[in-house]
Amino acid sequence: MSKSKLKALIKGKSFPIILEKEESGLYVVECPLFSGCYSQGKTIDESLKNIREVIELCLEEKYNQEVVSDYFPKEFSFHTVTI
Repeated sequence: MSKSKLKALIKGKSFPIILEKEESGLYVVECPLFSGCYSQGKTIDESLKNIREVIELCLEEKYNQEVVSDYFPKEFSFHTVTI
């Protein structure tokens, strides 16, 4: 897929991410929509910038482009459970 078509496919799309601060102080961020789509940063802003770049790399794969074209969530939430 050309870059212009890819940009049109993802324009305005929201992607779910999970952001967690590690004991080391780094922020680890993952997009569960794609296998192996994760990054980190020293700050929240840096980790969000980095995951955007990783998502763009993941979208170079045809399978992930198909995932995105069929992804229209109405709601996304994240919960924790303590055991």
